[in-house]
Amino acid sequence: PPELAPAPSARPALGSLAPCALASGPGLQMADGIPTSRGYSRSTGTVRALNLMIDFPDVRGQGTARQRFEEFFPQTSRWFAQSSYGRLDYRPEMPITHWLRMPRPFRAYGIKRGSPFDPGYRKLVADIAESADPEVDFRRYDLVNVLVTPNAGPPAAHAVLSVTYADNQHAPTADGVPLANVSFVYSRQDDGSGSLRRTGFRVLPHENGHVFGLPDLYTHGGGDKAGHWDVMSEDWGPGNDLLAWHKWKLGWLGPRQIACAARSGVFAHTLSPLSRAEGTKLVFVPVSPSTGYAIEARATGGNDEAICKPGVLISWVNTGVDSGGGPVTIVDSTPQGRGCTRERNVHPGLSDAAYAPGETFEVTANGIRIRVRVTGRDAVGDYGVEITRRASGGARG
Repeated sequence: PPELAPAPSARPALGSLAPCALASGPGLQMADGIPTSRGYSRSTGTVRALNLMIDFPDVRGQGTARQRFEEFFPQTSRWFAQSSYGRLDYRPEMPITHWLRMPRPFRAYGIKRGSPFDPGYRKLVADIAESADPEVDFRRYDLVNVLVTPNAGPPAAHAVLSVTYADNQHAPTADGVPLANVSFVYSRQDDGSGSLRRTGFRVLPHENGHVFGLPDLYTHGGGDKAGHWDVMSEDWGPGNDLLAWHKWKLGWLGPRQIACAARSGVFAHTLSPLSRAEGTKLVFVPVSPSTGYAIEARATGGNDEAICKPGVLISWVNTGVDSGGGPVTIVDSTPQGRGCTRERNVHPGLSDAAYAPGETFEVTANGIRIRVRVTGRDAVGDYGVEITRRASGGARG
């Protein structure tokens, strides 16, 4: 079995990795720092997810509640098991097997894209809690998924209503526990390729990513910062995994799977593709208390099926940037290229961002010169990288 990693909320002893565990900036709604603050659902071990299928007097449930549940399970559980290397045992439950009808019409809640929790969602969550309480013991669960009948609101291609309220300080309580981590899923993004039944479930891993403390990587420009390299950026179309930085943040990587290049020197590492459980997964080069470069290997396999140019992926992490502001930016190895993907709704420009053997990335950031050279790929698909870190202009490297 893979090496067990500590829960991120437990503030583990980071040892030599401490300089690379960038803290979240102050005053952010949802940041990408390590460790994840308390208040979110734990992301390792057994996590029990309550699933409630709801409809409304003016929008009756489409199909059966069981059919709605099966749009997401067992696929979501398998996705988390693969991505976490077995460290997250995600157990969905549906104690109410019928549509849970809300007491008010859908339009009465005023649900729109980007709706704040107050007042519409405050009413909706309170109504859900009151309606379900006779049949549900909320104390049994770590998070709540509300799977809304998909004919409520516009199609996702027109307006994405799916949203998560995580670490919600204004959440109502049920059975004495706050409903602080709740994901709402409405209709799913259909890219027109006919793969919706196979891939559409990944809107739920995205929304649950927020429950575990992960920010949105997309911006107003869509997937222009992180492309299809992380489900927190683009969750539709062909399968994609999480970045290695996020797997460390969630506690899915053991300390021996991470290397921290915080001192000057030349360092050689062998990176195993993220889809495999064993091996080194992340080399991080910090350049300030809130920024640095993450280096990982990505290849087709596991949850990654859309990769058209495998190789070493380099990303700029800024834990001082809020969710939706671009906390992670993929470094494009071919910035003038058009990409290599032919998949619909996948940001094409970043699809060929990974560095291949023989390619080199060089940059000076915060007075530190950094050079990453991909030295080769062996017979089992592992990548060799040589990382050089030097002080520049009198800075300390």
